[in-house]
Amino acid sequence: MLPCPRPTATLHIHTTCQKVQLDTSNVGQPNITSQFCSNIFRHRYTQQQVLAVQTAHRKASSWQDKVALSTVKLLRWGMDFVTGYNSYSPTSNFEIKARPMTEQKWITRFIFLESVAGVPGMVAGMLRHLKSIRMMRRDYGWIETLLEEAYNERMHLLTFLKLAEPSWTMRFMVLGAQCVFFSGFSLAYLISPQICHRFVGYLEEEAVITYSKAIKDFDDGHLPLWQNLQAPEMAIKYWQMPDNNRCMRSLLLYVRADEANHRDVNHTLGNLNQTDPNPFSAKSKIQNALSQLQQSDRGKAGR
Repeated sequence: MLPCPRPTATLHIHTTCQKVQLDTSNVGQPNITSQFCSNIFRHRYTQQQVLAVQTAHRKASSWQDKVALSTVKLLRWGMDFVTGYNSYSPTSNFEIKARPMTEQKWITRFIFLESVAGVPGMVAGMLRHLKSIRMMRRDYGWIETLLEEAYNERMHLLTFLKLAEPSWTMRFMVLGAQCVFFSGFSLAYLISPQICHRFVGYLEEEAVITYSKAIKDFDDGHLPLWQNLQAPEMAIKYWQMPDNNRCMRSLLLYVRADEANHRDVNHTLGNLNQTDPNPFSAKSKIQNALSQLQQSDRGKAGR
């Protein structure tokens, strides 16, 4: 198998689109082949954007922020203990021998992390959906983004499950963590959605750090079993990975980019009132694109 190439500039886009044949023969019109896309629009990345992702931290300024950050730190400690995760990348042979982060340990870490990360978006989306129905008013685009986040995190989990089969012990740990986290997050979201979104923002900060460390270990040659490993077919189709970027390193880059996006989205949602429009909804993106296009046209016309 060929060695893993370094990413080159190319376009990455993935959507859930399905071709549907419209029958308009009854009205005397020709058949039209139209492409319908689901209302869950995912993110478009260039390779430059994927490589430009950096770790970032939002300073906890209010008491709500401090509560969210403290909870994430506590959860991080428990997750580190369960998955045998090192909080640093190895810098010497002694550290590598003492506490190595092997490929198996990284996969265990990823699986446990993604099993937890897939809960908040679904809980928040479900509760906002029920509230919208109960109050008989619009949600202003939040539900769409939250459910997209949950779906995206689940795809991360399913992708990593293609690389390793978790033990029954791991499965029971995930089951227990999901029951506790689902119940706790649901109650917390009913009390303070703002704290919950800030919590997810800080949680995604940790996820970006985790994947960045894994990529560094890969580049430093500490993960030899992954050097020539191709990404699962599921990942290739989901992210529409180009032919020359389908290795394990590319997979980690795409997942990290998703986590960075969730980080920024949730920190932004944590700044908004619950009745504010969601700036990340598909409608907002289309309106922004049309506005930019109109401004560009006016600029050209004025020349």
